[in-house]
Amino acid sequence: MSPNSNEKTDRSQSKLVLDGVPPKRPWWVLLLKLGAWVSLTGATAAALVAVGIYYHFSQGLPDIPKVDQYWPPIVTEVYTDDAVLAGEFYHHRRKVVPYERIPKRLVQAFIASEDSSFFDHHGVDVLGTARAAFKTISKKLGLGGSTQGGSTLTQQTAKAVLIAAEGYESATAKNLTRKIREAILARRLEEALTKEEILYLYLNNVFLGHHSYGVQSAAENYYRKDVRDLTLGEMALIAGLPQAPSRFSPFLRPDAAKKRRSYVLRRMRDEGMISEAERKQADAEEVHVYPVEDVFHEFAPFFSEQVRRDVVERYTNKVLLNDGLKIFATMDSERQRAAQDSVLEGLLAIDKRQGFRGPVLQLATEPERKAFVEKSRKVMGDEQLAEGKLYVGLVTKVEAEGAEVQVGPHKGLLPLLGMRWARKVNPEGYYPGLMLTSARKVLNVGDVLVLRHVAKKDLTDDNVQFDRKMDKEVPENVPLFRLEQDPELQSALVSIDPHRQYLTAMVGGYDFDANEFNRAFQACRQPGSSFKPLVYSAALEQLGWTGATIIVDSPIVEHDPESGVSWKPDNYSEEFKGDVLLRTALVNSMNIPAVKTFAAVGVKNMFEWSKRLGLNTPMNMDFSAALGSSCVYPYDLANVYSTFNRLGRKKPTYFVRKIEDRFGRTLEDHTAYDDAWAPLQDRVAAGYARLFEPGEQVMSPETGFILTSLLRGVVQEGTGAPAQKLGKPAAGKTGTTNDSFDTWFAGFTRDLVTVTWVGYDKNEHPLGRYETGGRASLPIWLNYMKPALAARPQSEFWPPQWLADNVVLRRVDKKTGKIASSGTKDAVNVWFKKGTQPDEVAPEKGSVGAQEFLMGAP
Repeated sequence: MSPNSNEKTDRSQSKLVLDGVPPKRPWWVLLLKLGAWVSLTGATAAALVAVGIYYHFSQGLPDIPKVDQYWPPIVTEVYTDDAVLAGEFYHHRRKVVPYERIPKRLVQAFIASEDSSFFDHHGVDVLGTARAAFKTISKKLGLGGSTQGGSTLTQQTAKAVLIAAEGYESATAKNLTRKIREAILARRLEEALTKEEILYLYLNNVFLGHHSYGVQSAAENYYRKDVRDLTLGEMALIAGLPQAPSRFSPFLRPDAAKKRRSYVLRRMRDEGMISEAERKQADAEEVHVYPVEDVFHEFAPFFSEQVRRDVVERYTNKVLLNDGLKIFATMDSERQRAAQDSVLEGLLAIDKRQGFRGPVLQLATEPERKAFVEKSRKVMGDEQLAEGKLYVGLVTKVEAEGAEVQVGPHKGLLPLLGMRWARKVNPEGYYPGLMLTSARKVLNVGDVLVLRHVAKKDLTDDNVQFDRKMDKEVPENVPLFRLEQDPELQSALVSIDPHRQYLTAMVGGYDFDANEFNRAFQACRQPGSSFKPLVYSAALEQLGWTGATIIVDSPIVEHDPESGVSWKPDNYSEEFKGDVLLRTALVNSMNIPAVKTFAAVGVKNMFEWSKRLGLNTPMNMDFSAALGSSCVYPYDLANVYSTFNRLGRKKPTYFVRKIEDRFGRTLEDHTAYDDAWAPLQDRVAAGYARLFEPGEQVMSPETGFILTSLLRGVVQEGTGAPAQKLGKPAAGKTGTTNDSFDTWFAGFTRDLVTVTWVGYDKNEHPLGRYETGGRASLPIWLNYMKPALAARPQSEFWPPQWLADNVVLRRVDKKTGKIASSGTKDAVNVWFKKGTQPDEVAPEKGSVGAQEFLMGAP
């Protein structure tokens, strides 16, 4: 290039500059600069907006939970003294387990099905959220797709934290505000916790249907297993539930649950967590789950409910439902089962003696009967009849010898022998004399009855076996039934270990589900003659009377000047015996001597005495109280008899042995030192504490022992004689009100005090005329005490060594109360406080005593 050309170029450029006109820039450069400026400004603005949003929505977010301080609401459990689960109380049925106890496969199942990128994201899966949003919007616009959630496991954990802090409604609202707050909290969780800690929180919080919060609760609810014992198929089914617990419920929709399980297993295989062979094996498992256990209603509802009331009263309902207490009741599980069985069997037997109240339904037309049978068939399906089980059946034919019945698809026979008890209700009738002689008297075609399937050998009535003629006529394949009815009668049973001070068993009625009224603690009923030992104990203690004190059994009339009403008590036998010993009066439950003893003690003194012994209900301030006209609670009466058993020492009875908080710290402990079920440290600590709780000696030990010996006589030769069938030394007292609305038996051995009551809740009518404490209540007591003491020998009621020098045993004449002569047969052994025993010897029959000689007696 020549020098001249360069010079031209320079001059040209100089000319342009000199002319004041800059060179034109390309349009795209300007656009690029504008874009850069807008982007920078927009990014700055977006950053500022993001910071503002973060600041605004992060206000008031709950603190990140510390894993070692993670204390969510968990289940409070009630255990029997022998460690049987008896009840659970909760808002959320959650049981927290350490992360190390959760199987690795179960963790993988949740990750595969809920958040496969869990270990890669930082709390929020942006791509997953966007994908879920796109599919959800597409579905709403009618473009196909499905509604999806884009929450990571961390976000779901954040939601649980928000629910705990703000409540369910606010923390689960379907709006942008909630999602933003959830995302912010999820990010904070990721910064503060490890992935394993987040999984620990999530797996103990996630709702898995049917009251199950957390994997341990789900394992127990669905499979009755510990989470560590789940199979791969079981883990996969549980891991598939969080998305829609109701839609995939193995109870309600087993097919849907199985499909969801298959999906989880495929995801686990695709993620390399399991092999194809493992997937196939787990996928082939049957979906077999158990009904959710309701241990509260199924085991001992009256006892567990009483424990709940007590704990709520002292600790509040909030603590009970949220704080995961571990409550050890004083209940003995075997005794409790025996108590419930005894009450049930006893009520069924007594109720039958009252008469038949008629069928459940009467279907008058043929279409109604056909519809009933068809419905019964569908309900039973292919179910076979089980011996001892109750069914509802339709009477299709009635003859004198019995009735033909239809129970679902089964045709059977209700023979007369299975319903001879079914006379019409008649409280005045004598049950054995009114047994049915024809089924036609009470049954009609179309009657719907409650029936129990029985074998021929079990079809008995008052020890009468199945009729031989009928035995030949009835084919072997024809089912036999016995007529039953739901009792209207109610009963209560209270059983106390007097030395450990444990309420070991308690039943408050026939059926808790039908009526939660606890008659053991809430029914104030007239005790009848079971109150008499309180009267005689007052005379022994306050008046210096003895078992040989003479009381005149003769008619009396009490007149109330205020009301103008006169009251004339009678003995049950309607006879009067003249002079009787105090012991004789108590053993035979005589009314007149009890009233006269009551009068001797004084109404006000008896009121204070009964209160001191432990009755918390007011006593009627008249002589009728001597015969038990003032109502008492069965639990209170059992405590009074426990005081008798302890020779006059009154102590509290516990139905909660120990309470621990969620960390295992003891809140209270009433463990007896000799409780074989309790840990040694509890026995030592609580047993030592008991030394400083000696109780109150409400009567002298001598009086307590003498009264016990008198109650022993009631069982040996008096109204409580059937209790001898226990085969162990027992003492006690029957009780029957004059109108037969209430029957009682309060009895005890050395180690166990039990009170039983039978009656109607509303006293619609009295029990049968011949129903007494010995006939109605005592058999329930006996049928409970036999298994309760089966493996526990009971010693005779001899005075303890420390008391032996203060009491003396003498054989006294039953008529005079004096020392019986060697030839007197009508005599009895009586214990006395030392120094109160009689010294004078009763004359033999046919001889003349000194006093009679001086008075000129012939």
